Amino acid sequence: MRKIFVVTAFYFSSQLSAQTIQRPLQDSTHRTMEEVTLTANKFSVKTSETGKVVTVITREAIEHAGSRDLAQVITELGGVFINGYNSNAGKEKNIYLRGARVDHTLITIDGIPVYDASGIGSNFDIRNIPVDLVERIEILKGSQSTLYGSDAIAGVINLITRKGGTKPFSISATADYGSFQTFRAHTSISGHSKLFDYQVGYTHFNTDGFSEAKKPTTATTTFDKDGFRQNNVEGNLSFSISKQVKIQPFFRYNQNKSSLDQDAFIDELDFTNEIKNTQAGIRNIFSFGNTQLHVIYQYNYTHRYYLDDSVKSRNGFYTYNQATFKASEHFGEAFVIFPFSFFKLTAGTDIRSSNTDYKPVQIPFPSKAFSSDSVKQQQFGMYAALNYSRSSWNIEAGTRYNHHSEYGSNYAFNFNPSYLLRSNLKIFANVSTGYKTPSLYQLFSEYGNRQLTPETSVNLEGGLQVFSKDQRSNLRATYYRRKVKDVIAFFFDPATFASYYINQDRQKDHGFELEGTTKISVLQLHALYSYVDGKVSTLQNGKDTTYFNLLRRPKSTFTFSLGSQLTKTLFTNIQLTAVGKRKDIYFDPVTYGSSSITLKKYVLLNFYAEYAFFNNRLKVFADLRNILDKDYSDIYGYNTARFNGYGGFRVHL
Repeated sequence: MRKIFVVTAFYFSSQLSAQTIQRPLQDSTHRTMEEVTLTANKFSVKTSETGKVVTVITREAIEHAGSRDLAQVITELGGVFINGYNSNAGKEKNIYLRGARVDHTLITIDGIPVYDASGIGSNFDIRNIPVDLVERIEILKGSQSTLYGSDAIAGVINLITRKGGTKPFSISATADYGSFQTFRAHTSISGHSKLFDYQVGYTHFNTDGFSEAKKPTTATTTFDKDGFRQNNVEGNLSFSISKQVKIQPFFRYNQNKSSLDQDAFIDELDFTNEIKNTQAGIRNIFSFGNTQLHVIYQYNYTHRYYLDDSVKSRNGFYTYNQATFKASEHFGEAFVIFPFSFFKLTAGTDIRSSNTDYKPVQIPFPSKAFSSDSVKQQQFGMYAALNYSRSSWNIEAGTRYNHHSEYGSNYAFNFNPSYLLRSNLKIFANVSTGYKTPSLYQLFSEYGNRQLTPETSVNLEGGLQVFSKDQRSNLRATYYRRKVKDVIAFFFDPATFASYYINQDRQKDHGFELEGTTKISVLQLHALYSYVDGKVSTLQNGKDTTYFNLLRRPKSTFTFSLGSQLTKTLFTNIQLTAVGKRKDIYFDPVTYGSSSITLKKYVLLNFYAEYAFFNNRLKVFADLRNILDKDYSDIYGYNTARFNGYGGFRVHL
């Protein structure tokens, strides 16, 4: 893999040096240096004018991903490893941005943070967002707690939804069918006028899937398929009351139903779950000359239901197991963007209120229920960031104050300078702090500890980005270090048998990333290599013990794609993904012992082709994945998809 990395770096460097001026790139899958980002500063800015590390996945790139879901798109196009991205559709998708913990990456939708207050870590489940809903994805790496608050220690993934478009009325539809009896369909209508924009869509996804759990060689029974079904409705509206006032209400509802297995290598025939997620809110934008005021409210409700009635049980642990989780969250934010001279000030305040219910019915091992009457928290934050831009300098400095109803106050800051040399070399650095508040489960459950304090981090990163004058090529190299203290750990007292969460661990991670894009005639090349290493220091028997703990996260990943617009109507893309070895821990359900496992490295090869008819209004596509039929696991004891293929069409009218 390191040889591939060196060859790729040399190739992109040579292209950046040798290219002559050509017309600007119009049809690139990954836009180059002059791409505009909304996420980095909460206002539109060219990526050349910010020192933050941003990867943008455009709608065109999403469509060229064929039948892939959101987790696969982010992993293969954004350089973020999501464990389980090629597992069964109903399997959880764990995001490891720069190797950080799952709950250290914040998900935002149109810039608004989303959480699942019923979860152990409160991180949002991206299975609740169909890829067809997303117009583009902005992956902002490095701590972003100054502007976005809790959970943004490793970065922010902002999902920007589809809006009204440019025509008074348009309709689009997508449908595909393929392996594992998988069927996906999406349709939406949208329109744009001087005073009113709208977009309304519906998505249906259904698959028979395959067994989540791997079948051990000693098993004598057949493992059943674990299916998954999704239905989603969404709507975005925008009313231009005047040139100064814009009101944008939105609504999203998602329902997932899936069959589950019990554990690694353990099948289950009657274990199911259903997840419902509702998001509704409004964004108001008021303009006063060049100054903008944004006022936002969002309600986020999650209902998770699990049932294992054990009529067909194969594990024998429970004779009956039912669990219901309900969580509500209110989020409000108001911020102003005020430009003056060579500066632009972003300042605001946000409020977050969460509560959750947990009602289990478990025989013969009952758990303790809890109610939203007592399991709740409130947060209040104030933040400000000042951007300076003049000549070749761009500097951002900001700070945030956060108050939590349980533990009190904490602070965050960032300082982010960048310098543009000769208009084709950007040098950047970032010093920032981040934080992750304890979840409701960690505070109030039967294992809860109301004395918990937030996890806090110090983050350093720096690098350079070089690009051609015609914007057809760029190469970015980034090095980063991250230190997190007061990491929340699960503690077991062998003397009293008490179990609860405590602030104990210290985490140190470091790594580097290399990302490049170039366009040569009809060829579009994109490559990304990332390396991460880390260790945790934890107190055991009164002494610090340090060890590698980035379980299920590869140290090295490499992605290379070659797209080609062979004719005006024919586009093809071939993609190679190489994932290095990963460590995992296997807990034996019989002996209750644990053992360290090394998961083998693997290489996946995918191919996509589409043909356009009627001036690109109709596109027919084929998507072949894991062409080499690689047998591998991202989680020990669980399956991933072998060779699979899909075909379908897209219509834009």
